[in-house]
Amino acid sequence: MTALPAAGTAVTGADIALAHAPLPADEVIAGSPTTAIAVLDDTGDREIGIWEMTPGIATDTEADELFVVLSGRATVAFEEPSLPDLEIGPGSVVRLAAGMRTTWTVTETLRKVYIA
Repeated sequence: MTALPAAGTAVTGADIALAHAPLPADEVIAGSPTTAIAVLDDTGDREIGIWEMTPGIATDTEADELFVVLSGRATVAFEEPSLPDLEIGPGSVVRLAAGMRTTWTVTETLRKVYIA
């Protein structure tokens, strides 16, 4: 795995090293999913980073976020507000709003670049 890129350099998003930790038990519905995050930039009003979740099912309360999936597959179900489920995979671009209650069913380890 690769460290975060230095200014004026490039790395492949899939190669950036991430340290996984278990999700809180009250968020896990099935499996033993873990998540990891690498903050790429947090200057200004926004944070940009890479987030990853291993297979399993977990709930979340979202922040304002725009993300692009780099790898993996998942279904995002919206509990509040009630919206159609999203099937996401490489190349999916998704916008979430603060306060949305979601359930993530990750079938292949999901890695995304986010702006929040």
